[in-house]
Amino acid sequence: MLLCRISLVSQTLPRWGRRSQRGGGLLLRAVSFSSSRCHGVSSGEGSAQPAESGSGQGQYRDTVLLPKTDFPMKLTGQKLLDKELEIQQDCKFADLYSWQRERKAKKEFCLHDGPPYANGDPHVGHALNKILKDIRNRFEMLRGRQVHYVPGWDCHGLPIELKALGELGTSGLSPLQIRQKAREFAEGAIARQMAAFQRWGVMADWDQCYYTFDGAYEAAQLKVFQEMHSKGLIYQDYKPVFWSPSSRTALAEAELEYNAEHVSRAIYTTFPLATLPPNITKEAGITNIVSVLVWTTQPWTIPANQAICYMPNAQYSVVKRLDNSELLLVATERTANMAALLGTELEVVSTFTGSQLEGGICKHPTIPSKEVPLLPANHVTMAKGTGLVHTAPAHGMEDYSVASQFKLSVDCIVNEDGKFTELAGPELHNLSVMNEGTDRVISMLKECGSLVKEERCVHSYPYDWRTKQPVVIRPSKQWFINTASLKDKAKEALQKVRVLPESARSSLLAMLDRRTYWCISRQRSWGVPIPVFYHRETGEALINKHTVSHVAQLFKEKGSDCWWELPIETLLPAAVLKKSKAGPVGDYIRGEDVLDIWFDSGASWAAVLEDVNKNAYVEGKDQIGGWFQSSLLTSVAVRNKAPYKSLVVHGFAVSEKGEKMSKSLGNVVDPDVVINGGKDPSTPAFGADVLRWWVAESNVFSEVQIGPNALNSARDSISKLRRTLKFLLGNVHSFDPRSQAVDPKEMHYIDQYMLHLLREFSIKVTDAYSEFDPGRVIRVLQAFISRDLSSFYFSIIKDRLYCDPEDSLGRRSCQTVLEEILDGVTRSIAPILPHLAEEVYLHAPEGETLFRSGWIKSSSVWRRPGLEEAVEGACAIRDSFLSSIPGKNSAQYDLTIAIEPGLLFELMESLQEEPTSTSSQLCELMMSSRVKLCSELPRDLPSDALLKHGTFLINLEGGVIREDSAYSIAVVPTSAARCPRCRRFTAESTDCLCPRCQTIVSQSQ
Repeated sequence: MLLCRISLVSQTLPRWGRRSQRGGGLLLRAVSFSSSRCHGVSSGEGSAQPAESGSGQGQYRDTVLLPKTDFPMKLTGQKLLDKELEIQQDCKFADLYSWQRERKAKKEFCLHDGPPYANGDPHVGHALNKILKDIRNRFEMLRGRQVHYVPGWDCHGLPIELKALGELGTSGLSPLQIRQKAREFAEGAIARQMAAFQRWGVMADWDQCYYTFDGAYEAAQLKVFQEMHSKGLIYQDYKPVFWSPSSRTALAEAELEYNAEHVSRAIYTTFPLATLPPNITKEAGITNIVSVLVWTTQPWTIPANQAICYMPNAQYSVVKRLDNSELLLVATERTANMAALLGTELEVVSTFTGSQLEGGICKHPTIPSKEVPLLPANHVTMAKGTGLVHTAPAHGMEDYSVASQFKLSVDCIVNEDGKFTELAGPELHNLSVMNEGTDRVISMLKECGSLVKEERCVHSYPYDWRTKQPVVIRPSKQWFINTASLKDKAKEALQKVRVLPESARSSLLAMLDRRTYWCISRQRSWGVPIPVFYHRETGEALINKHTVSHVAQLFKEKGSDCWWELPIETLLPAAVLKKSKAGPVGDYIRGEDVLDIWFDSGASWAAVLEDVNKNAYVEGKDQIGGWFQSSLLTSVAVRNKAPYKSLVVHGFAVSEKGEKMSKSLGNVVDPDVVINGGKDPSTPAFGADVLRWWVAESNVFSEVQIGPNALNSARDSISKLRRTLKFLLGNVHSFDPRSQAVDPKEMHYIDQYMLHLLREFSIKVTDAYSEFDPGRVIRVLQAFISRDLSSFYFSIIKDRLYCDPEDSLGRRSCQTVLEEILDGVTRSIAPILPHLAEEVYLHAPEGETLFRSGWIKSSSVWRRPGLEEAVEGACAIRDSFLSSIPGKNSAQYDLTIAIEPGLLFELMESLQEEPTSTSSQLCELMMSSRVKLCSELPRDLPSDALLKHGTFLINLEGGVIREDSAYSIAVVPTSAARCPRCRRFTAESTDCLCPRCQTIVSQSQ
């Protein structure tokens, strides 16, 4: 009847509109009832049984179709671990990647794996990253795409070298011996990490991983190096770099970490003006010697001073200290701060602009024979200090820029160990600049009367990211990439990249802005050698496309160890020398530096990817200044485009208190202990799926907390999910969808309605996975289960499932939907919980491997005009009914529904054609004993009847047609007795079966 009536309506009206909360159809709004679908009703999957024991009722238990399944409600401890490993084996997790690569697919999804560092055991940071990637890969594979995901490892670098050598150090070991030990250490770390990733269920090409120490990879890397060198982007120069005395090597900015609690001995010191600036020599009142006052947090750099910089557009003043009449030159806006700092009044003698300081020359305080100029510079700020900046070009990046502009000396007074060289003078020679060297410089300033004040300064200072020791800035001859010339191209390329979260884009751009050059040479043995030869006498570098291409081919064939193994005649053969127009091979020696590991990993796009225009990169936020940037710069340099189409930037794993994990704090969470349990009873075995749920449920775009609370919560959520899955499995155990499924057009309307909700659910889940948002997947899943299934559909259908004839249309209709729901829910969780999903699928009627069978199979046919409106309207009336009997059993009441003639009445009439019924679809939805549908309430209602009134607003698409329909309900206790079989109040007496159950029982005898 519904289809007939609604068909007439749909022919004359626009397509049904979208509901505000739960999908398509009419926007039905109940004015007088709760919005909950099942107010006051609790279902609890599988918790209620329709036939009780005792009082003669147990005799009908065998006639009731209760759920049957051996799917366990709960798996814990060793049984859980054994089941996960069994599923990985039986469902061939190890073969899944190769299987999907061999199948035909119209589209490919490429997620390029950022190489984790091969220097230790797997940790929760690895788990967060690898599982997040795997969730997306499994989703893409399920929906039919061919996934390209080759895991890799970053294998070179100082940390591995140091750990491999341990207490041995490098004393007496050749580069080849060092490299052998480092390789062995890296291979061990890779094996442990790979085993962990596989245990977590990560699907990947484990047989074809990439390693930055492989010869083929190194050759591809050198090809990128050669192309960048040919374009003039790679060059050798003598300039300041971050230098780690504790590692004895140059560092890139990405290899620094900043210690916000670093303490420096900051000083204020004076440089007497030997020559006043010509533009202020005639200023009145300046009769005594004027001293320029400067501030620095690095006193050890004073001996290397070459100039003092000022801001041309700022105001400066000569001020007189009232406590000793000394004349000081400071920035005008810093005068008040200086007076407070010095504890004396400062009288302004004269004020002028910074540009008037041009031509001024100062005496160096500790080197009497040295004079230093006053020079303009744009990097001078007024935030701290005196507005005049001590400039030591050898030991500061901005200072070096000033030296380049004004041709100042860049002599280095610090050696590779962080100690003063002979150039610093006999008093400082061999003193550590950060310790006793600083002490001595301050003493020298005191002795010459130039020290004005010393203070303790806590500030952010760069540290070596591995040794955790402070670095210094010192000049050395290194190889650099001119990133300044790449910056604009890189920014333009980045604008075409999708960045999640979008806020990370500004950080990427800011990092690019700060980097004007990139030091890519390292003074170590464990790495890819820079393929350069130096002339024995002149030191001139021999490097060109001929030399690099030849070395790259050798690396591809033999690996980079051959740089030390082969004679130079093989590395630099006569044919290459001839093409290079170079002298005899005896004139050259091979270089000893290796490439920065960020260049190693940054070239991975060239060594691993087939098409650099279709890739997603997913890494932690620390890679904004690391792999994301090195990959971008090398790709833009060589191919004029970014190596990625999309970037996903996730946060770090931290403790539940939000603290960074460290052994000293005792808050480290070991993923192996999470899965397999620990020695302490408080660390149970959670299994891999709990770890995966933790990743999925977290807001990965912020810091991700992990600890007992988060893990227990994840376990409890999976347990609740298992209960729902068990209920579904138990009720389709004897159902064969191939022969017993009911066509949607013949189903009960509430069953059709659930198919519609399932379709909406599948669309939302698909969208969430596509947006790299598994947390939203879980929220959508939990809402669907708790609201649409547990609290609504399951509570309504149990009577039909358990007590209707096994082959009845109503029961098969319900089972058809349950099978679709089971399939849809199982597939929706599969990317997050692959072990549980496969376990469910092995119990389901199909009984095959889920991951080889595709994504959720919803159908647009499930959305039918009028269907939603009928069920939603009934749900609204049901809420009104249930809210009138809070806490009471709805089955013990008769319900009268009165609706004025109109569309709403026709919708309800389609659910119950007869005026009164105990078995209609409307009665099933109400969960009452009996429903009477009429156009007005009877006048002879009993005195104890509960009355309630309300209105519905029926709004067709676009608001073209709106109908405000009134309804009334009357609720009275039923006079019927409870049936001993189905427990519904539809029997004539307590010892008598209801008509439906009488028929079923008689037919079964």
